[in-house]
Amino acid sequence: MAAGAAQRDKVERLCRYIARPAIATARLALTAQGDIRYTLKTPYRDGTTHVIFEPLDFIARLAALVPRPRVHLRRYHGVLAPHSALRTAITPAGRGAGTAAAAWSPAERHRAMSWAQRLKRVGTGLSLSPRQQAERCGGRVKVIASIADPAVLGRMLAHLARPPSPPVTVPRQARAPPLQAVLDLD
Repeated sequence: MAAGAAQRDKVERLCRYIARPAIATARLALTAQGDIRYTLKTPYRDGTTHVIFEPLDFIARLAALVPRPRVHLRRYHGVLAPHSALRTAITPAGRGAGTAAAAWSPAERHRAMSWAQRLKRVGTGLSLSPRQQAERCGGRVKVIASIADPAVLGRMLAHLARPPSPPVTVPRQARAPPLQAVLDLD
């Protein structure tokens, strides 16, 4: 649905659609036994007008609707599927099951990225470009130690005149959308 800036009724409808809850809370009720009763919008063929859940079962069913983190919600089938042999022929980047990277073993895939590339990928700020590496020591970055002891790290940071702990930042408080602005869209 597209809405222009002057189409206030469409903008309001779009905002209400986006801000709606996952389930109709007006149709939820608590029974005398402590169970949750959900009244159906339209009755089933057999005449069922509501469904009763135990609280834990209701939460489990709601949680099942939430997608897992870092999982794509769009799935491709046919030639666009990730493991299709024809995907390399039709995608602009030539990615797919037929590429050389797909034929690598897990050990080869693990070795394909240098430590500098891994550090750059996680954004630690410790990564060096190949030219910076060559200027400093003439070779590639190589991890020689991993220090996890807080006392040793504190002494090293004190020697470098750095603060022993990161600065404390106060997280911003989440705020609700401006309801009054949405309701006054006359």
